[in-house]
Amino acid sequence: MFIDTHLHLDDERYQGDRQEVIRRAREAGVEVMINVGTNLPGCQKSLELAEDYSFIYAAVGIHPHYAAGIDSKILNNLREFAKTEKVAAIGEIGLDYYRDLSPRDEQKHLFKKLLHLAKDLGLPVMIHCREAEEEVLKVLVEEKIGQVGGVMHCFSGDSDLADRVIDLGLHLSFAGQITFPNAENLRGVLKKVPLERLFLETDAPYLAPQTMRGKRNEPAFIRYTAEEIARVKEVKLEELAGITSENARRLFRIPKL
Repeated sequence: MFIDTHLHLDDERYQGDRQEVIRRAREAGVEVMINVGTNLPGCQKSLELAEDYSFIYAAVGIHPHYAAGIDSKILNNLREFAKTEKVAAIGEIGLDYYRDLSPRDEQKHLFKKLLHLAKDLGLPVMIHCREAEEEVLKVLVEEKIGQVGGVMHCFSGDSDLADRVIDLGLHLSFAGQITFPNAENLRGVLKKVPLERLFLETDAPYLAPQTMRGKRNEPAFIRYTAEEIARVKEVKLEELAGITSENARRLFRIPKL
């Protein structure tokens, strides 16, 4: 049984068949899903999904793409969302210097605000980091985020970055890109990551694994990513599923159903 620690079922690409996607995930052995909001409407939908399904939890946050123009009213609304019982984390938050869809100073300001919120409420964080590794690490160290813990989601960095993230007390999660033919370096990084610091995720509808490349990703496809991770880590799939699920339950305080 798998826990998909990061996906976006609120995405409009699931509008026509969301219930079927959820059903297929359950049939594929996904026992828990954490739906991650990236803006205020997405967070609202994430909370609704968590209310409708006992096995879906929510993460609420503002993605750095949407950092421009975030005011105190939006932050207050997000704080109220985060107090909801089935909110497992503050996320997706961080810095994205690849697309630069929001000014970098506004991204950084919002990132710090949301880290403060996580610490205020005692919630772990889900970190987005793209071509901003040094800046993200600097902020995480300054904010002592190890107090609440969290995960660098969809990890794609090198071994040095992985070590530094782990030293901060955070976890790493790998999505479908670990299965890509050109991801040999990333698989080398994965090989060195302790099992107790690993999560599984799909980031659906993004990053479908190689077997499903070109298709809309779904939580049911997590098995393909898990199989590759188990191969790289030289453990049985069942063992990997058990360890990563227990890691997720511990950090996100998810009880067994």
